[in-house]
Amino acid sequence: DRGQLKPGEWLLVHAGASGVGMAAIQLGKAWGARVIATASSAAKLDFCRAQGADHVFNYGTPDWVEKVKRLTGGRGADVIYDPAGGDAFDLSTKCIAPLGRLLVVGFASGRIPSIAANRILLKNMSVVGVFWGNHIAEHPEYALNTHKELMRMFEAGFLKPVIGAGFPLDKAVDAFREMSSRRLVGKAVIAVAANTLPCQR
Repeated sequence: DRGQLKPGEWLLVHAGASGVGMAAIQLGKAWGARVIATASSAAKLDFCRAQGADHVFNYGTPDWVEKVKRLTGGRGADVIYDPAGGDAFDLSTKCIAPLGRLLVVGFASGRIPSIAANRILLKNMSVVGVFWGNHIAEHPEYALNTHKELMRMFEAGFLKPVIGAGFPLDKAVDAFREMSSRRLVGKAVIAVAANTLPCQR
């Protein structure tokens, strides 16, 4: 909704092996986008491909921006989904298409970036905040409507969430440690009841 992604557009998803990155890749493909994903290792890039990404680049290498530009015929990505912030955000402004939408989803890298207004002007780009909490407060019907649509897409086979690890409630701290280690791919799930742990990937 915030990115206004259209069929045939280029969608660049940062941290594609994370839980939110995985969802963004799958949703992008379901909506007919051409999806590029970034991640930090060969195993995570393979995971992004398995989620449907058409192209994958390691954002730890300095040439991923040029690769995105070459792949898109010099235009750049129409929509960039950025839960990382930091360097990923800074470099994304160099490979966004004219009239592109840069979605600010979070700052997992630990650094909240800033952007010079002249870059926004010269690129004719939009920097779009994506914050669930405030949006739900102002549009209380949005959560239910979104859930219904996501369930429809799940039942139709467009969305296939991958559970990278499951933990019982008394091991919740371990779940957060696993996520902060950056080893986890997909979602971490904490089960409240002992016998409800989902199967792992």
